[in-house]
Amino acid sequence: MLPIKRRQFLHFSASTLTTFGLSQLNILRQGNRYGKVLAQGTPGRKLALLVGINGYQAADVAALKGCITDTQMQQELLVNRFGFNPKDILILTDLTKEKPTRQVILTAFEEHLIKQAQPGDIVVFHFSGHGSRVKDIDCDAADCLNSTLVPSDYSLPDREGQVQDIMGHTLFLLMKALKTDNVTVVLDSCYSGGGKRGNVIVRSREIKDSPFRPLPAEIEYQQQWLSKLKLSEAEFKQQRKTGIARGVVITSAKHNQEAADAPFSDFYAGAFTYLMTRYLWQQTSSESVSSAIANIGRSTTSTSSNVGNIQEPEFESKLSPNNEQSPIYFVNRQTPSAEAVVTEVTGKQIKFWLGGVDSQSLSAFEQDAIFTWIDVNGHEQGLVQLDSRTGLVGQGRLIKAYSLKPFLTGALLQERVRGIPSNLTLRIGLDPSLGKSTEQAKQALQAIKRIEPLPLQQEEVQYILGRITDTYRRILQQNKVHELPEIGSVGLFLPNLTSIVPGSFGKAEETVTDGVKRLQAKLKSLLAAHIVKLVLNPGSSKLKVAASLMLMNNTSAIVAQSFTVRGGGSNQAINQPTPIPATNSKQLHLGQKIQFQIQNNEDHNLYVSVLVINPDGEIDVIFPNNWTAAEDATLIGAGQLLRIPDSKDSFTLSIEATGIGEALILASRTPLRKALKALQTTASGRGLDRGPVPLDEEPIAVMSTLLDDLNENRSLIGVEPKPGVYGVDTSQLAALSITFEVIE
Repeated sequence: MLPIKRRQFLHFSASTLTTFGLSQLNILRQGNRYGKVLAQGTPGRKLALLVGINGYQAADVAALKGCITDTQMQQELLVNRFGFNPKDILILTDLTKEKPTRQVILTAFEEHLIKQAQPGDIVVFHFSGHGSRVKDIDCDAADCLNSTLVPSDYSLPDREGQVQDIMGHTLFLLMKALKTDNVTVVLDSCYSGGGKRGNVIVRSREIKDSPFRPLPAEIEYQQQWLSKLKLSEAEFKQQRKTGIARGVVITSAKHNQEAADAPFSDFYAGAFTYLMTRYLWQQTSSESVSSAIANIGRSTTSTSSNVGNIQEPEFESKLSPNNEQSPIYFVNRQTPSAEAVVTEVTGKQIKFWLGGVDSQSLSAFEQDAIFTWIDVNGHEQGLVQLDSRTGLVGQGRLIKAYSLKPFLTGALLQERVRGIPSNLTLRIGLDPSLGKSTEQAKQALQAIKRIEPLPLQQEEVQYILGRITDTYRRILQQNKVHELPEIGSVGLFLPNLTSIVPGSFGKAEETVTDGVKRLQAKLKSLLAAHIVKLVLNPGSSKLKVAASLMLMNNTSAIVAQSFTVRGGGSNQAINQPTPIPATNSKQLHLGQKIQFQIQNNEDHNLYVSVLVINPDGEIDVIFPNNWTAAEDATLIGAGQLLRIPDSKDSFTLSIEATGIGEALILASRTPLRKALKALQTTASGRGLDRGPVPLDEEPIAVMSTLLDDLNENRSLIGVEPKPGVYGVDTSQLAALSITFEVIE
């Protein structure tokens, strides 16, 4: 049979904001379907070459921070989820004895992969670092440029513009030389742009006036491989035009886009690599590579929006018809999903790798989080408590054992209780556009409780305070931002400076101090939203809950859905209506009337609250909405469906601002009494007895009462949380998210 070529473009855009939400759940749902198929053992050897380059000495290349982390993430994933032997994984980084220079990378590919791999073996090559492009005399692409990998020994171009990059043509030949078709190449680098963007670094050597040329040694190296492979120049050109040489190639961005080296909590990583590895940690079984990568692309709304980046990962395969459904990395497996894996055991003290934790939840895994130790069949064996975390490495203890099985490295851990700090802050980066007013901005922000101003390029920030410059306004125009602010005005950007918080910019003549005072209420709302989103647990909750966002009076039009995965919330889906076309998925028109539907699939009652974070960052509580009733007004009976609004309600729901909105659905086994009381007080103060209530006054206090309720209602597992930490139990709470876009 003739091999086929498939190219699939996957989109994750800054226009879709916050949380994995529905897309993440759709991914995990697919994983559960594949999990019903028993995995088969994979014969042969599994080899991997992982390259991560942070340090570049040349003046025209920015140092990166997350590439070594990428190789660590891949190593833990391959060993603990795909059964690779650590001895068969070769890692080249700034920290290894042999640095990842051009020659070292090429030699390692030859010695470790080409010479060792036999037919049927599995091969993985991962590169994280800068990418670029050089002139291609054969003009395979319309722009006559060939994408390249930039090695650690890159130096400034010589007089003829020659650089020692590894060309895509060279990678093609190296893949061609492998004796196996089970090849996966992952490239987390980009080929356009360069430099820094707000709080992220772009993984690209910038191309200015004219593209570079490859070294003569690079062309000579290609000629050597043509001779070894007995390929003529004409055959080489023809084969390149038909696609890649073997297996699968996954790139984190298209050739004209930027790949983000982004901050997550206290470490940097490739935005795409983190997303991909975290996704694969949560899979229960073998999923076809085409399905997995398509799902990863759809689920990147969270990571990309966090950094404000636009990336379209590219997937290309050359698989024969009989193996085009091969699982990712060509490894069949059947394993429970997990947030962590134990890497070291010393008595009851342990180390574990938190590769399966959602990047937006990391603040809830600093200390006192509790994990369930499970066996390969998913049965609970004990409890582990987290004492501290550095990057994705956790330190903790085995605090309970339910069986006599030995607790060993490789044990899988699932989230049971996350620990949310009671003093959580909202981190605001200070942009250089503030100029001499930077210190004034810092002091004004510090005067607001729980708002933390930080310099850029050091750690994660949620937003950036800055002024609109000519350059920033052009970037916003390119990204089709509506209602562009005035040049010189002060407001809040997303961390990559490609989008803004709607309604956050004032007049051009406003001082920074006055701007911060004006933003005080909005900052409190944004912090409240940040706090409540830390409880989101659709992938780990044990409750059976599903939610849908519908068009009012149109039961066949689902805008978006969300459900618990481990709880099996989707087992009884809501009405199973036909989704609206994909082109309109998760989009609403301004003023369009909507309805939420929440399904309790448990055999006991649940208490529900629903909040909507509007595109401008403000929070409305839309359920409960009968403020004179008792706590039973928040109850959904076992097996019952709640509609908001329903036919008895005197109000309708619509979003009156364009941009990205998010609905948060909280379902608890026990009443959220303190939060309900706080909401009733707010409603009473406004003279309301029914209908939605905006939290524009003291939203942080309301969120704190919610966390108080959750902390008190956690299950009795015999471990008391420390002061200053809220415990949120996956057996007691389901917290779902539905993200949507409102357009004109």
